[in-house]
Parts: sequence; C-alpha cells; structure tokens
Amino acid sequence: MDSIDRFWLKHYPEGVRPHLEYPDKALYTYLEETAAAYPTQIATEFMGAKRTYAQLADDVSRLAAALTALGVGRGDRVAVMLPNCPQCVMSYYAVLRAGGVVVFTNPLYVEREIEFQLKDSGAETMITLDMLWPRVAAVQGRTKLKNVIVTSVADYLKFPLKQLYPIKAKKEGQLVHVPPGAAHRFTALMAKHKPAPAPFKVTGDDIALFQYTGGTTGTSKGVILSNRNLVANTLQTAEWLVNTKPATERTLCALPFFHVYGMTTCMNFAVMNAGTMILLPRFIVKDVLKTIQKTKPTLFPGAPTMYVALNNYPEVQKYDLKSIKACISGAAPLMVETYEQFEKLSGGRLVEGYGLTEAAPVTHANPIWGKRKAGSIGLPFPDTDVKIVDVETGTKVLPIGEIGELCVRGPQVMIGYWGKREETALVLRDGWLHTGDIAKMDDEGYAYIVERKKDMIIAGGYNIYPREVEEVLYEHPKVKEAAVAGIKDPYRGETVKAYIVLKEGETATAEEFIDFCKGKMAKFKVPTLVEFRGSLPRTLVGKVLRRVLIEEEQAKQAGKPA
Repeated sequence: MDSIDRFWLKHYPEGVRPHLEYPDKALYTYLEETAAAYPTQIATEFMGAKRTYAQLADDVSRLAAALTALGVGRGDRVAVMLPNCPQCVMSYYAVLRAGGVVVFTNPLYVEREIEFQLKDSGAETMITLDMLWPRVAAVQGRTKLKNVIVTSVADYLKFPLKQLYPIKAKKEGQLVHVPPGAAHRFTALMAKHKPAPAPFKVTGDDIALFQYTGGTTGTSKGVILSNRNLVANTLQTAEWLVNTKPATERTLCALPFFHVYGMTTCMNFAVMNAGTMILLPRFIVKDVLKTIQKTKPTLFPGAPTMYVALNNYPEVQKYDLKSIKACISGAAPLMVETYEQFEKLSGGRLVEGYGLTEAAPVTHANPIWGKRKAGSIGLPFPDTDVKIVDVETGTKVLPIGEIGELCVRGPQVMIGYWGKREETALVLRDGWLHTGDIAKMDDEGYAYIVERKKDMIIAGGYNIYPREVEEVLYEHPKVKEAAVAGIKDPYRGETVKAYIVLKEGETATAEEFIDFCKGKMAKFKVPTLVEFRGSLPRTLVGKVLRRVLIEEEQAKQAGKPA
C-alpha cells in the first residue's frame, strides 16, 4: 500500500479514534446483538405504533425463514420497494439474514424504471406495497420476477388508524386490491413461519446490497456493497457521533431507507446503537414539525432541502425543536444561512458531510462538536484515505490547495459495479475510488467540492442523470435535439432544465414536454423548466457542452449578459 500523509488526523475532534477494528461479520448480526442486550428498547415508531428490538428481531427471523422457504438463497437478489415503515426495516434485515442481496427500489419509480432495475439485478423476489402492485404486475412478465410479497401501510398501524386506513386510501384513490393468488401477503407469511436459525453463516465478504446509482458516469448501475462495506461505514458513522450513547438516541428517519445515505445514517446506525427509529414515509413539512415536537428525536440526518423547508415554514416558531442535538447534512451543498437558521430553531448542531453510493456512502464530515468550516465537506472519516489528483490523467497527486479530482480509499469502498467491468476499472484504480468530483483540500485536511466532473444533477437529495432524461425526450416525435442540465434552485439545490431543438416546422409548449415526461419517469426527474433553442452548444466532435448551458444560466441569474 502506498504511503500517504494523513495530516488531517491532527485536527480530528476530541474522542474520535482515527483507526477502528472492523469485524468479519454480517450486518444483520448487530440486530441480534441489540435485541439480546436491549430487548425492551423501542426499535421503531411509526404513526404512533411502537415495536421493540425483541419484536423486530423476531419479525426478521420469521420473514427470513419465509424467504428461505420461497427459495431465496446465498447471493439471490431481492428487490425491496417500500417507503420508510416497519416492513422496510424487517425486509432489509430479513433478506440479509437469509443470505440474499437487497436491491432497494425507489417507490416513486414508474414501470420502465422498475423493469430496468429488476432485469439488470436479476431479482426473482420483490417485497412491496399493495398500492404499488399495478406497476409491479405490469412489468412482472418481462422480468425474472417469480415471487411478489405485498404488504399494506395499515399492517403495522395501531387501532384506530389500522381500521381507518382503508377508508382514507379509498378516498385518496390509493386502495388497490391484489388478485387472490397473484402475490404473497406479508402478514400471512409472518404468521405461517416461526423464527429459525440463519440458514448459513454470512461473512463480511458476502454481498449485501445492490444500490443503483449513475456512478461517476453514464446511466444507472448497481453498486455492489458487501456486508463488510456496510458494517465499516456504520462503525465509522458511529465513531464520528462520538457523544451519542447506546439505547438513548432517537433518530428522525425522514431520509428514505432506499437511499444509501438514509440506509446507513438512519437505519443501520440506529440498529447498531440500539436507537429508536422514528419512521416517516414522506417528508411533509407540517407533519415533520409535529413529529419532532411529539416524539423528541435527538438526531436528524437529512438533506439541505429538508432544513430549508423547515426554516421557511411560516409557523415554524410554534413548534419545539429543542430535542435535536445533532444533524449531518448530505446529498448537496449546505449553505451557511441554512445551518445558522436551523441551529437557532433547534439549538442543535448541523454540519455538512459528503459521500457517494460507491462508498456506502459517507467518506467525509465536519466535526459535529468541533471545528466546522463553512463551505467544506469536512475531514475524512476514520481509516479513509484521501488524495486530490490531476483531472487529465488521474495519476498525479496534487499539492494542498490545488484543484483536481477527489479520490478516496477505505473499508467502505464498493466491490464494483454489477456486470460492468470496464466502468468499474475506470473508477476503481489500485484501490482508490475516483469520485468524479472536483475538489481541493486545505492545510488541515478539510475538503471543498468545487464542481462535479460528472453531469449528475442533485435535486432535493435525489440523483438524476441527464442522459436518462434526454433519452425520454428523444422519444417525443417533435424533438430534433435535446440536452438536460441542473440549474441552481434555492429550494431543491438544483432543478432539471431541458433544452430542446424542435424538428423543422414543429411548434410545442413547455407543458407539452413536461407532461410527456411525467408518464415515463419518477416525478423528481421530470424537467421543471424547458427552453426551446435553435441549436445546442457542442464540441468539435459533436458532444453537447452542458457546462456552457449551465454557465449561461448562471449569467442570467446574476443579471449579466451571457
């Protein structure tokens, strides 16, 4: 291993160890250990319904036995398409206990997105909500999907919400009847199977997760993360949260678990630390404020969009947010005004961190109870090496203060991309993950993201890949050329803008293209802005210059001539 000057360790916050031990064990075993040590500790709170760690461990063992009976074995992929709810936690750990591989699928995905992920991963089993059944049923025949397990939001609600839910769902047009025999009922499987020992020993090297991302380039790819990767990043996160105590912390789980950031910092951390997960299936500002006041969370990992929304809510002063003591913000840059205002409201600390799916995901964070630097993503996590290399070759290590590509190395870095050797080789070189983000480091080791080498758009914490949106736009019969770029947005961080060159003689409206996209992709990917142009800026070899489009927008926003 090449030598590297870890000069940033001198600036670590008090109590945080620079090196940790990473046991060779399965992630799900932490749930068993927590249930044995703290059986009566509340594991999940969901709309008032509570489940202890003893109950959760029992649930997971039953569901794992059911999955084994359905034929799920070592390395078999199981798609989990659920919002934050008790069944999502159960499903995640049950798949791991059965030796399977979790394939988290965004519940907002439309049919074509679900179909792609199922085909690419080879998943033969899926766990989902009954209200999502029509989309799953539509693609099942075109995939390898053999078993679908459906649950309802009402399954783990308490009286009277359990009885009222079908009425509410029917009123909102979300009541779906799954045909008898078309899918397995989650609750029926749980009742049928008893807790059983894990079918075989899962090691740290066993694959735990396919987490889909655009990676550093191109279209969506399955990032392969092992049990060791997930255990390591959860331990690193716990070390950074040095002042937290087992069986005392209450995490507001507003980040979706199907996003790797929410999975690690909310779910895995809580289970490892015997904390309580306060589950929110959707981020609705008023509901979040009510939940904070009622349930008194101590930790609130999130994205800048969430804190901005809470800060700007007209009646925010009516709510007591003082229980919150620490928040790590990720997925997009955190503005100084945002954390200053939120800290006044809550009295807690809000700091910026950084990660990417390929690193399970966290690699950097500002110290929560130490020196924070505005505009910085902070210091490298324990056992995480960092270097800045030249953009042209990726081989020359640059001195402090110079701008280049951020590279990281550590126990949390992925195995590779599923079925994509060439793409893996591009980003994993000699053990270093080339992030595709352009950054610099100061003389204390704090890193600063300057811009993204990749064209990925981050809107409201969601990753959006321009090429995917462009492919949909090109399906429209009036389109001659199309390009998509991320434009700065005060609320979402970025928003999707489409630039369209129409075929000769055609006319169209922005609404026409927005509506066209709505039926073909998840809502957060749909362009919110459309500009019609006579041509697009291109390189000499014909590649669209998205950077030029973004610079033009920045000039407009600044009131300068483009």
